[in-house]
Amino acid sequence: MEKDLLTGEDLLSEEDLQTEEYPLLLDRVQSMFIDVVLIIVMMFVFAALLDKYEHPPDWVRIVLFFGLWAVYEPLCTVLGCTLGQYVKKIRVRNYPGASKHINFFQAFVRYVLKTCLGWISFLTINTNPEKRAIHDYVSGSVMVKAK
Repeated sequence: MEKDLLTGEDLLSEEDLQTEEYPLLLDRVQSMFIDVVLIIVMMFVFAALLDKYEHPPDWVRIVLFFGLWAVYEPLCTVLGCTLGQYVKKIRVRNYPGASKHINFFQAFVRYVLKTCLGWISFLTINTNPEKRAIHDYVSGSVMVKAK
């Protein structure tokens, strides 16, 4: 059985797909909140580290700021899960066939759409049995509860 790269957990088998559970909107929002807090803390840590240098270039601060926001979620999602997803025991998987991770392109498209659409992206969650948001439909992904 294939293992999750980040957590070492077993990925879902075909038998698991028939009894798949999907997270509530509250779980997804709490996961995002945890991730935003982590990113803000990391920004403060990076700022403190840069303050130890006399005159760090502004471009370094800019790259770190945008890099944290643009890469954290897609990269963690591809490797396994973000901290928020780990705490809430939810994962992003390929759809259909929720046993596979999404690729980086899917994760990046998903993140950009989720960020641009905001709450609008979640309007479709209660209209389908898999509780997929707009960004899940466009990126070919689904959120599932970890077993």
